[in-house]
Amino acid sequence: MNVIIFGPPGAGKGTQAQNIAKKFNLYQISTGDILRSEIKKKTDIGKKIESIISEGEFATDDIVNKLLDKIIKDPAYKNRIILDGYPRNIDQAENLETILKKDNQTISAVLFLKISRDIVEKRIIGRITCDKCNKTLNEFFSSKEEIASHSCGKDHFKKREDDNLNTIANRYDAYMYKTKPVLDFYSTRSYFHEIDGSQKIEEIASKIEQILNL
Repeated sequence: MNVIIFGPPGAGKGTQAQNIAKKFNLYQISTGDILRSEIKKKTDIGKKIESIISEGEFATDDIVNKLLDKIIKDPAYKNRIILDGYPRNIDQAENLETILKKDNQTISAVLFLKISRDIVEKRIIGRITCDKCNKTLNEFFSSKEEIASHSCGKDHFKKREDDNLNTIANRYDAYMYKTKPVLDFYSTRSYFHEIDGSQKIEEIASKIEQILNL
């Protein structure tokens, strides 16, 4: 199966993508990881990407599409990928369908974790991470007992510097604005599924498994 997952920052998209990849033996494709890999390997296209990024620009659709085309056509990943962070626009969505069709593949499911900005703000603003063991809890959603009884000691919990209201609001609004056309593109398809992203991780994972097992 081939799956696409969407969700604004704080929706838990990355966690669910990892769960899906593990549960259904899929290969998780993140465009960011692909680009970084090319840069690290110092390929010709990697050097081009590095040059573009160094100038504060984003890798072009043409570059991303070429790298994705190579992965999708790899027999090792045929009909067993989950896309995280792609497509980002209508051109990429149409390109994806073209690539898959040429290789006799299809999209099995498009999952959208829908969540309000209010919940996202609480998830991120309340996020505290232990600087000793890296465990993450939440001041709004974790119990006081769980925080107080943490084995490393509650004093080790810190907040990330970029976890602030302005940053969260901007990232959320930018994501929803840019992604809406793509969601509209898929929303009429029978394989499009909107999931309540405000639920607990386990509940969301269970819902996704039900959808993918159909």
